[in-house]
Amino acid sequence: QEQVTEYGGASVQAGGSLTLSCECPILSYSMYCVGWFRQAPGKERGGVALIDSDGDKYSADSVVGRFTISPDNAKNMVYLQMSSLKPEDTAMYYCAARRGLCYHHMLRDSSEFTSWGQGTQVTVSS
Repeated sequence: QEQVTEYGGASVQAGGSLTLSCECPILSYSMYCVGWFRQAPGKERGGVALIDSDGDKYSADSVVGRFTISPDNAKNMVYLQMSSLKPEDTAMYYCAARRGLCYHHMLRDSSEFTSWGQGTQVTVSS
């Protein structure tokens, strides 16, 4: 089980941008899937974006065109670039990883992810 650590959360104004970072040693393996998930108070955790070692990406409909997930394999980092932020993006954001490819259903079902970070808070004010 590889440890992941996410950071970069902050309070921003609506319409602003923010980049979250995830330290992810699993990128050193030939097959991996890394995802960003979020959980707002009183709501279930949901998938935001996934990326795997094949380069396949999956994003939640609510963030398409606004959020971009990208890896830096040399640094074992995965980034979530967020733009045009909305108050409804306010949540605790988690990075998660697994040794295996990503599949679209993992945006709804994160049970196959074996490593989770502690979370980083993103607050978007109107």
